[in-house]
Amino acid sequence: MIMAAAIELSKGAIEGIEIEFIEISELPMLNTDLENNGTYPPIVEAFRCKILQAHSVLFASPEYNYSLTAPLKNAIDWASRPPNVWAGKAAAIISAGYDDFGGGRAQYHLRQIGVYLDLHFINKPEFFLNSFQPPRKFNRGGDLIDEEAKNKLKQILLSLQEFTLGLISKG
Repeated sequence: MIMAAAIELSKGAIEGIEIEFIEISELPMLNTDLENNGTYPPIVEAFRCKILQAHSVLFASPEYNYSLTAPLKNAIDWASRPPNVWAGKAAAIISAGYDDFGGGRAQYHLRQIGVYLDLHFINKPEFFLNSFQPPRKFNRGGDLIDEEAKNKLKQILLSLQEFTLGLISKG
């Protein structure tokens, strides 16, 4: 739901940003036996290619057991296999959760993983959304309707855009 809101914002409210949702649920569980002379299964190769072509990455994840989801960790692991396609990318994280921290523990865990992967996360602003705290954040269709949350999300995207352009100009 949060990623859908970010994609929608990028279509009109922010010039120069294009967000593509990348489906990760179909990736096989990481298994080095599936690697063959430095190549990966076709679905993994396609995923890795999308990451490699991206200027930056926007991660959206709920929090499970104080961490990120298993499918996200699996996708991260596949893309980190040699050569690591995450290296040098600008990144941001958005999350929604059930408590006041709104997925923050998952974000901090992802940041720890990102250090090893050479991902460069923006530090500010941060986006943690308590989905159940009034006022209502989403409508029945799953659309983000909370204006304050939309504004914070827009600030994340603008910060990621600025940071990405800065890394590209130094590159």
